[in-house]
Amino acid sequence: MEQKIHQGRNVKRFREMLGIKQEALALDLGDDWNQKKISLLEQKETIEDPLLQKISEVLKIPVEAFQNFDEEQAINIISSTFHDNATGVIVNNYNPIDKIIQLHEEKIALYERMLKEKDDMMSRLEELIKRR
Repeated sequence: MEQKIHQGRNVKRFREMLGIKQEALALDLGDDWNQKKISLLEQKETIEDPLLQKISEVLKIPVEAFQNFDEEQAINIISSTFHDNATGVIVNNYNPIDKIIQLHEEKIALYERMLKEKDDMMSRLEELIKRR
């Protein structure tokens, strides 16, 4: 029996791993979004493809991660990757969380650049208003 992937729960997992609050995600998705709508979205088993694509762009996580991530399967992989034997511990060195953290840090840097640019624009606008 195949278990269905819960896309809303996956959105929540990745959002939380990135340290992003529901309000922040709502703000990034647009004016018609708020914290309550994000909460409801995260309860949906299936999310429409265009919306999933938009969330993917905002969180900088591939759409496939939301569509295919299965927590139970991940736990099975992790538990089979890390096991004791007579020679020691076998460890899988590939860690996708590191990539997610890197993308999150890049997103923070982008936001900081955008804020600086916004401040520069506000300063220029204030100067233009003073001149009139």
